[in-house]
Amino acid sequence: MKAAVCRAFGEKLTLEEVVLRPPGPGEVQIAVEAVAICHSDIGYLDGLWSSHLPAVYGHEAAGRITALGAGVQGLAVGDAVAVSMIRACGQCRACRGGKPFLCATAYDRGNGVLSLPDGTVVEHGLATGGFAEECVVHASQVAKVPDDLPMELGALLACGVITGTGAVINTAQVAPGDHVVVIGAGGVGLNAVQGARLAGAAKIIAIDLAEEKLAAAREFGATDTLRADMKGLRRAVMALTEGLGAD
Repeated sequence: MKAAVCRAFGEKLTLEEVVLRPPGPGEVQIAVEAVAICHSDIGYLDGLWSSHLPAVYGHEAAGRITALGAGVQGLAVGDAVAVSMIRACGQCRACRGGKPFLCATAYDRGNGVLSLPDGTVVEHGLATGGFAEECVVHASQVAKVPDDLPMELGALLACGVITGTGAVINTAQVAPGDHVVVIGAGGVGLNAVQGARLAGAAKIIAIDLAEEKLAAAREFGATDTLRADMKGLRRAVMALTEGLGAD
């Protein structure tokens, strides 16, 4: 298959032939139809975090399952899925305690899921390797999505949506009537705004420097928007929240 390979940090990716091994026990293979680009990917491409080259990054993918490894249940060939980097072993203390997103089992990204035609191991970037025509991941990394969902939207569900919305609903546990301030209306910020709307927040104040992002925040459910460089920003927030500030 073809994949976008990182051979030098800070340099352009190269489109190359890469060998993808078949799915092993507990794994699935997906034909990638869309993949988003996250700041995490860019961080790896720039060498900001530990990684070995060559590597294939990309962790916000969507596509259809083409093969199942032994023991996989609840999924079938042809299923439309979102593919994320959140991998859970199902056996460690965190997984057994109902917090698979805190799975403590280490994953070897150089385990040979990807390789070059000459046998050189390619790092399975972010345990996903989504910048490719296909990927093999653990079954815990995929979630079925509606069959008619556009794949470019399904890819966003794999990281940006669950990060922003999950931060609001699961971490901050925003309740109906709360006041919420979201600083930064990028991909994650917009989904924090969306999460606050879903949670029933009374005031959702988005703050950013870019007018187009503030406009998008209003579309996603912000009740108010403020420029981050305005004078008296704190006073403006207090005025919008009956003097109480953000919850």
